[in-house]
Amino acid sequence: MFMSDRTADLPHQILPPISGKVRFCTLIVFGAVMMGAGVLLAPGGIGVRMLIVSGLAILLVAAFHGLRLAYAHHLRRRLDTAVTGLIGADATPSFVTDTEGMIKAANVTAREQFAGSDAPTLSEVLRSLFANPSAVLYRLQWRARLDGVAQEDVVARGGHMRISARWLDGQRCLWRVERMPDQPQASNEEGDFPFGALTLGRTGTILQMNATARGLLDLRSRRLEDLFAELPLVTGVVNVLHARTGPVEVIVAERDTVARQREILFLPLGPAGAARQQALFDRLPVALVKIAPDGDILLANREARRLAGERLRPGVPLESVMQGLGRPVAEWLREALGGRMAQRSEFLRLARPDREVFVQVTLSTITDGGQRCLIGVLNDATELKTLEAQFVQSQKMQAIGQLAGGIAHDFNNLLTAISGHCDLLLLRHDQGDQDYGDLIQISQNANRAAALVSQLLAFSRKQTLRPEPVDLRDTLSDLTHLLNRLVGERVSLTLSHEPLLRHIKADKRQLEQVLMNLVVNARDAMPGGGEIRIETAVRRLDAPLQRDRATVAPGEYVVVKVADQGVGIPADQMSKIFEPFFTTKRTGEGTGLGLSTVYGIIKQTGGFIFVDSTEGNGTVFTLYFPAHDNGGEVRGSREEPAALPAPRHGEGVVLLVEDEAPVRAFAARALRLRGYTVLEAESGEEALRMLDEPELEIDAFVTDVVMPGLDGPSWVRKALVTRPDVRVVFMSGYAEGAFEECGPTLPNSVFLPKPFSLNQLTETVHQQLN
Repeated sequence: MFMSDRTADLPHQILPPISGKVRFCTLIVFGAVMMGAGVLLAPGGIGVRMLIVSGLAILLVAAFHGLRLAYAHHLRRRLDTAVTGLIGADATPSFVTDTEGMIKAANVTAREQFAGSDAPTLSEVLRSLFANPSAVLYRLQWRARLDGVAQEDVVARGGHMRISARWLDGQRCLWRVERMPDQPQASNEEGDFPFGALTLGRTGTILQMNATARGLLDLRSRRLEDLFAELPLVTGVVNVLHARTGPVEVIVAERDTVARQREILFLPLGPAGAARQQALFDRLPVALVKIAPDGDILLANREARRLAGERLRPGVPLESVMQGLGRPVAEWLREALGGRMAQRSEFLRLARPDREVFVQVTLSTITDGGQRCLIGVLNDATELKTLEAQFVQSQKMQAIGQLAGGIAHDFNNLLTAISGHCDLLLLRHDQGDQDYGDLIQISQNANRAAALVSQLLAFSRKQTLRPEPVDLRDTLSDLTHLLNRLVGERVSLTLSHEPLLRHIKADKRQLEQVLMNLVVNARDAMPGGGEIRIETAVRRLDAPLQRDRATVAPGEYVVVKVADQGVGIPADQMSKIFEPFFTTKRTGEGTGLGLSTVYGIIKQTGGFIFVDSTEGNGTVFTLYFPAHDNGGEVRGSREEPAALPAPRHGEGVVLLVEDEAPVRAFAARALRLRGYTVLEAESGEEALRMLDEPELEIDAFVTDVVMPGLDGPSWVRKALVTRPDVRVVFMSGYAEGAFEECGPTLPNSVFLPKPFSLNQLTETVHQQLN
């Protein structure tokens, strides 16, 4: 097969024949003949001189061509020397072939590994290793022409092989045939592979098996379905393998390999010593535990200990390492061992003090030494359970938000009727009346109920906000007296402001509620007294701030910190403190709406709230509000319009549309008391029928937003087509955004949130009409 037995002879082997030599010799002979003919002939003739000149020219061309051939020969020798150094000392079998695949040279390693072959082409040499090598070589040859170099991994009879090709000068190609080690290459203390390995093709054909598999299986089995009782295989679960000696229970792991092939690893679960089983378990890439019938751990491999910690060791009860989320672990193990569960997979929480980790454990029963045991496959489910908790929390918050909004709407209607009729009664009683004090109590408690409803709306982020530029220094200064009374004598309140504090845009009343809730919580966290610090500062973020699954965009923010020296918040409760109705206080001491209200108000304002707490060392709430550039606007500095004579009440006709009869009765009586002419309707359809009378003059529509049938904005739009100058007052127990979702804001309209008092209703109508 090879033209020489010595690598030193390589330059002579790989030099191609110099076809230009024939042309060189022909030119020399032809030039010499012409000159000789010219000399032999009689001198003096023109033809003779032409023969001599032509022969001389041909000899000059021959000389130039000879020099070019010599230079090319020199370059080829240099290239041959480089190739000799390249493959001569290479430990990988290397070949040099021409464009037809004929072998022109091979190094020592190639001659040693393929000594029994005398084939003239590389394709014939490789045919002993794998089928159809011509296709692989042809494919690599063309890819090498395009990319300069190409390689491909193939499965050969002796294992995996990597074949690479590189063109040298357009006429010769360098090939390297490298044998790749089988994967995985682990070995046990007995020197062989600890578990069986099968390499499968795309169709499930068995291409290769290791020594462990050959010793266990029937070698006549050539497909995967011949080996396993059930397909598809389930990774990490006990599968039944048809071995040479009968059915064998095995644990299976699967992974993809080169060229889209599959590799199946399996571990027999027959009786073995504890040390050998532990060694085999440690080598598996799947987290496994072997559990005794009483729930104690018999074996745990390296992957399982890495996931669950070093407490997962033989002799330790599984329930002391993992905690069930819905039922005791011992009960679950008993059902799995008795075969009473169709689904033997369970999510458990690891008893780890450093962090919260969830695992999904899938159990399978095996028989080991005549005793039934359990094999558990562990998968890290922390991210899955975190996402699930976030989804459940968002669903719960959305459901409670909708519930809160609906309850707030109904309560606001009731409170409007209660407080409204109380105002009507107060008009008929003076302070000397014995019933006056009772009426004041009813009015005050109705206002307290309205504040609680406002908290529900704040939690659901559906309350009506009146944002305005706010200076936190002024707000805290106004609140200082009230806050000092709230914290008591044993708690000191300290304020610290940055001198150049920016304004924020927020609802001042709601912002005061946020600060009071945080201060009251800080006070309750320090039953023995302490200090509460409120600090304000301006912070500029040049990059997004990622924290607690929230992203604060770059920009300038006003930061408010409320810090206490209290008992702190336990780590397992940190994720629940903003949930509605969650409280650490005793029954009767808190509603659980404080922090959820704070969260709702801040989010609706466009801000962020974060909490840092160490149990026993206090808590810090950090609030981020976008800085507001009011463009030099100062409240109260606007130029007021010239004072106009105050119009009198009672000038105008009002169409009142309200589906709640008590609210409609109160509103109609209140407006009539101020002298307005009031027409009542209980629905939008009825109101449109009344407006069909062209002689009817209406000055204002006072309508509820949410009603059966046509809602407030819908019927008002139809009415304004024929009466475009009529003023509109919308009233609702929902937030102002409730009717904005139904369409754009209507012209000449204002919003009056429920509950409202008699004076608020009449003043709103009065301002709209005048």
